Amino acid sequence: MKTTQSSITVGLLALTLSFGAQVNVLAAETHADHDHSTPEDMQKHQELLQKDAQTAQATSDAMSDGEVRKVDKSAAKVTIKHGPLPKLGMGAMTMVFRVADPAMLDKLKAGDKIRFQAESVNGALTVTKIE
Repeated sequence: MKTTQSSITVGLLALTLSFGAQVNVLAAETHADHDHSTPEDMQKHQELLQKDAQTAQATSDAMSDGEVRKVDKSAAKVTIKHGPLPKLGMGAMTMVFRVADPAMLDKLKAGDKIRFQAESVNGALTVTKIE
């Protein structure tokens, strides 16, 4: 049984590292009502881990609302006043982002209301998707 518990612990640690603290919080809240001593409990545990991973994926794919303040095509950057960016652990603010594809800027102008996804790419905050 120790090998199974160690594998589960390593798996949960990997999820926590991959998807952030939210998975760890969810795991702490939902894993209190079972143990790993029976096959039924292990099944429940696996289902909870899957649910936690799905929740973390939905959070990581989430789009944020924003308003374009400035477009700088020559630098491939856009200034966006945005709401919270949970994936990046950031609150609402106005900031400059790089864009993953400079062609994204062709359809943007100051004042546009957008939904976007941003990620840290090579240490730079980068808009990877715009709707």
